Order: sequence, then C-alpha cells, then structure tokens
Amino acid sequence: MEIKLFDSELKVMDVLWKEGDLTAKQISDILKERVGWNMNTTYTLIKRCIAKGAIERREPNFLCHALIPKEQVQEQETTELINKIFDGSADLLFTSLLNRKCLTGEEIKRLKQIVSTLE
Repeated sequence: MEIKLFDSELKVMDVLWKEGDLTAKQISDILKERVGWNMNTTYTLIKRCIAKGAIERREPNFLCHALIPKEQVQEQETTELINKIFDGSADLLFTSLLNRKCLTGEEIKRLKQIVSTLE
C-alpha cells in the first residue's frame, strides 16, 4: 500500500520513527521545540496521518504508533524522484548524486561494495 505523505506530515512521522510510540502531546512538544509549531498544527497533522493510515491512535492518552516504516517511505519517495526527474533512470540519479559531492576514499569503497553485491 502506497501512502503519500507531505513534508509536514513526514516531520510528524520522523518523530515517531526516531522516538517510538508517543502521545500526541509528546509529539507536539517535540515539534514545538524543533520547528516552532503550535499544538493545533501538530494535532491536525497527526489526524491527517491517521486518516491516511500512516499512524494508529491508541488509548490511553492518544498514543500514536507509526504503521509504516521509514524505509517504505524512503523507497516510495526515491521511486517518485527517479520517475519524475530522471525519466525512470536510476543510473541518471546515481550519476547526478555522485557528480554533486566530493566523495572520500572510504565512501567510494563502500559504494563499490554495494554495487558489487548487486551484480
């Protein structure tokens, strides 16, 4: 099942992925500190994530539980990026990433190991 999350919703999910199950109040407190959101904004975004099936609300205390793993969202977002910007070509994305950053010898070595396991 593919769930499309907007950047603001991803901020809520990121809190749950990093911290584990939390109450809506705890999520609100964290996001107030991190991005300055008020409680109503955070609660609205939590409700949107619940409606999309990304978060499950549990009692007591409106405990929030992430229903989708971060890796699933990363895969979906990467696929969307490849299709939208790189005409479906993963190698063009990879080339673009490599051309933008000066890699260390250790990073190059790790990338070669990853590629060799795919062959």
